Amino acid sequence: MLNSTTVSTGMLAAEYAGLSLPLQVLRSGKGFYIGTENETGPVSRESVEYFTTAERAERALEKGTWSQRQQP
Repeated sequence: MLNSTTVSTGMLAAEYAGLSLPLQVLRSGKGFYIGTENETGPVSRESVEYFTTAERAERALEKGTWSQRQQP
């Protein structure tokens, strides 16, 4: 499901961890993704997609052209 509106906090972080955290671009071994983190590290991967560059992930986050994962 593409996000047609700009979402600013992580749905999965809120639902499964009870945390209201801002969405941001994060990096893993598979590439860049849209997710959340706190002071201890990553909390949730919110995007279905992995992006090849941070710039592509940032653009998707800004434009709302990424797909929200429904489960962790």
